Amino acid sequence: MRVAVVAGPDPGHAFPALALCERFLAAGDDPVLFTGPRWFDTAKNAGIAVRRLKGLAPRATDDDADAGQRIHERAAHISTEILPDLSAMLPELVVSDVLTAGGGLAAERLGVPWVELSPHPLYLPSKALPPIGSGLAVGEGLRGRMRDGVLRTMTARAIRNGQRQREEARRTVGLPATDPGPAARLIATIPAIELPRPDWPDNAHLIGPLFWEPTEEILALPPGDGPVVMVAPSTAHTGVAGMVETVLEALDGTGVRLAISMLDTPPADLPAWATAGLGRQDRLLTHAALTIGGGGHGLLTKSLIAGVPIITVPGGGDQWELANRAVRQGSSILIRPLTADAVRAAVRAILDDPRYTAAAQSAAQSAGEVSDPIALCHGVVTTADHR
Repeated sequence: MRVAVVAGPDPGHAFPALALCERFLAAGDDPVLFTGPRWFDTAKNAGIAVRRLKGLAPRATDDDADAGQRIHERAAHISTEILPDLSAMLPELVVSDVLTAGGGLAAERLGVPWVELSPHPLYLPSKALPPIGSGLAVGEGLRGRMRDGVLRTMTARAIRNGQRQREEARRTVGLPATDPGPAARLIATIPAIELPRPDWPDNAHLIGPLFWEPTEEILALPPGDGPVVMVAPSTAHTGVAGMVETVLEALDGTGVRLAISMLDTPPADLPAWATAGLGRQDRLLTHAALTIGGGGHGLLTKSLIAGVPIITVPGGGDQWELANRAVRQGSSILIRPLTADAVRAAVRAILDDPRYTAAAQSAAQSAGEVSDPIALCHGVVTTADHR
């Protein structure tokens, strides 16, 4: 099967797309990844064909402060930019990242079936949940249900505005205003982080996280026998700044060993009990007693699947939502604002209380309750062929 996978270059979205391409390859399919050039060499080294995802650069008329415009109007533009390259490869299926909606629009313009990849929980609104992003648990009792209803009413206007923006964007590229949506939604998370809802879409399937390691290097651990704390600063532009410096200050003299996993240039002059650089996180996690990170979905679920509890320092985007879900699941402590005292106390709490590790191990066990994304994609193509 020839399949185009479309995802922007942000690691939180490009890495799951790369992992999915690798699974397609293993199944004998022929995937082509449309993304930013930052990951071209990484993809090629894994045997994955790549094409430039055109249309990513902001235009003079774009207002990136308007999330609806950034997603929908940019999506229409991207769909036009990639249409020639996408058409030339004659795809039988398009997989489009949830934030790179241009892939889905381009597929629809070509008359090709497409599925949506969400590298995180399902973020569609629900009649039974508080607004996604609030970080709130489902309200209990009459007052709790009333609270959730009021909050949903407050956000309904923004949702309707986004729908109007999507309808207008579709019209600009010659598509009907009404959006039929994807043939399937691949929800790449674990059940422990997902929320049950009575209006779960029939075409939405939990497939488990899609992990990708951008290197084969192994980050050496500092000498000693103290517990290992893995720190991974957020790769999102909305992540909290100064995490590495604050953690170094907080844990000095505590007897732990620090392994700082990062894509950027590591800090200089680290103390003997700390090391930093680009290394395989999955290998680091086999040694870690706990993780500290921004609460992004990739690191959060990677840590939990390894059975390692996590301290989350959420920034913007969906990090607040995810961090609160992990806290309620029992495997995490949330810090806001970021201070050395708060980090030190949270690390000590997790090291002293085995319930956090037990909760992480419980979350890991839920990872087996998921569907095979490749089988789902093949099913979409087979169904389309029979129509």
